Amino acid sequence: MAVIDFTVTGREPYAEGVSFGETGAYEQLDGLLTFAVDPEHAANRCIIDLDKAPRDSEGRVRFTADFSIIVPVDAARGNGRALIELPNRGRRRMVPVFNRAPASAPVSRIAYPGDGFLFKQGYTVASIGWQWDVTQSESMMGLNPPFAGGITGQTIVELRINDRRTTYQLSDRGIHTPLPVVSVDDPTAVLYVRDWEDDEDTIVPRERWRFARETASGIEPSDTHIHMEGGFEPGKIYYIVYETSSAPVAGTGFIALRDVAPFLRAASEINPTPGGFNAIYAWGVSQTGRFLRHFMHLGMNATEDGEIAYEGILPHVAGARRGAFNHRFAQPSNQSTPIWGHVFPFADQPTSDTLTEESGGLLDTLRAASAVPKIIYTNSSAEYWRGDGVLAHIDTAANSDVREAPESRSYLFASTQHGPGYLGQSRTNANDGSGARHELNVTDYSPLLRASLVNLDRWVMEGVEPPPSVHPRLGDGTAAEKSVVLETFNGIPDVLVPDVDRLFYLRTVDLGARSAEGIGEYPAREGDYYPSHVSAVDADGNETGGIRLPDIEVPVGTHTGWNPRAPETGSPEQIVPMQGTTSFFAATRSEREQTGDPRPSIEERYEGRDDYLARVRAVAEQLAADRYALDEDIELMVANAAERYDAAVASNVGVEPQPADD
Repeated sequence: MAVIDFTVTGREPYAEGVSFGETGAYEQLDGLLTFAVDPEHAANRCIIDLDKAPRDSEGRVRFTADFSIIVPVDAARGNGRALIELPNRGRRRMVPVFNRAPASAPVSRIAYPGDGFLFKQGYTVASIGWQWDVTQSESMMGLNPPFAGGITGQTIVELRINDRRTTYQLSDRGIHTPLPVVSVDDPTAVLYVRDWEDDEDTIVPRERWRFARETASGIEPSDTHIHMEGGFEPGKIYYIVYETSSAPVAGTGFIALRDVAPFLRAASEINPTPGGFNAIYAWGVSQTGRFLRHFMHLGMNATEDGEIAYEGILPHVAGARRGAFNHRFAQPSNQSTPIWGHVFPFADQPTSDTLTEESGGLLDTLRAASAVPKIIYTNSSAEYWRGDGVLAHIDTAANSDVREAPESRSYLFASTQHGPGYLGQSRTNANDGSGARHELNVTDYSPLLRASLVNLDRWVMEGVEPPPSVHPRLGDGTAAEKSVVLETFNGIPDVLVPDVDRLFYLRTVDLGARSAEGIGEYPAREGDYYPSHVSAVDADGNETGGIRLPDIEVPVGTHTGWNPRAPETGSPEQIVPMQGTTSFFAATRSEREQTGDPRPSIEERYEGRDDYLARVRAVAEQLAADRYALDEDIELMVANAAERYDAAVASNVGVEPQPADD
């Protein structure tokens, strides 16, 4: 076990000591875990540059990670299982998401308890810092990695600009810790720009930009900023390639996740729990869901002792990609630059890539180590519309559906966006300033997510297999080309259909001769296009290839996993990543005829609100009977649908800020 110390910095009653059902009260402990690992151990050799980090007197590499844990005050009243989350860009998200905290709940050290779902279930809930480039604070958790010494080389940073600013920090979204340039006069540095995701790169003349920042005193040289004469163009995508000598061993985040599990299992003086957990599960959302896929691909679910770290893993809205988590000069915050996160394999089971002639599966290394966990993948429509979601379960030639691994299930939450929807979302992404043209998707998929956790737990603890996977398939026609699906939306009033040629697609990526060592040549050379099918839709434009909530099965509107960009943030023909839209039906036939809406109105579909809710309840009860939802969430699904019905009839959707996850 690599954890050698836990320094407690805070201990207090959780949620002011409120009691959660039969489990009772919880307490929260915060602090810092210290890890010490042997870089020569076979289980650690996959971590890029770990062997180049400083070592202690025993030959081990040390690093620390933020750690927070919420435990039952009376351990005997817990359920004997622990949930470990990876904070998304430093933010604790598991408790707010599963416990359905309101969108207005602040991101803070003390997670808002919401309806208490996880705690009423009796789980111990922990969060482990894993990401080195998070700006750490009381509410933002991160990793303090070792740094490889004596290394200088090339790195790449993506700049997605949504306003005409002149200065941008050299980090993803301009909010994470940058890798400084070796020299502000670096003659090898190159700035590229493209008009959309898969456009060709153009070099920006060197005289138009420099490593500098605009301050109150004027433009000053800066080794962590780039300055553009006249400002960056909103909506365009920039890549800056330059040399740095700062080499954090980013992959130690995988070790932190792996080794916190045996630390919690074993009773010790530094373990804040009694240990002895019957099962430990890992959960990640978006960025951290991709981290979990990468974790499994590297074989990291096998500990140094050859034991299994996590009995169950729940990657949420991760699609088929991995991430910038384990290469030299890695910035884990990056999510869309075509580098290691975009490469084969995509599916659990071994397949052959017809474009690169590679073979393999995501779980190959774990299978060889007999450390494959039970896995439930959950995705929204947005992961398919960004171009990669379907690759987790169809072959790279789009000829057939891939055979499912016996240890995994995969669910598409039909016609949903990246995060659970609700009435009153802001169309401006608080993370990067991008804006959506239309109102956002209001479909709340949290009942399906909660059922997935319960199903995983029963699978591990009782051997009860989850319900069958539900996702788009070639074999039954529920997987379709984007261009075909978009035709359905052309007649809907006030809905701008994006340009299919400027949507997101995944392509083969060539990172150079040393890519297997985690050393890249930038920008990567992109090649042929992978299939990017999405779910087929019905006549209303709602998806048929996933689990259909009452909002989709008994609709009052059309719900998508895409939403065009707002013109004021540039490139209005493109879509905003992660966001979807809801377009309510007309309330009456006369309103529908006035706008030329081809979709039947609400009064033409239902005899009234009572008729509508009776149908909703029947769908909710069937979802619970099929175990895609929980009995306890039937009323939640009915209440959600009633709220959407009333909003559709009133045609009144408010606005409230919303954070996004990725």
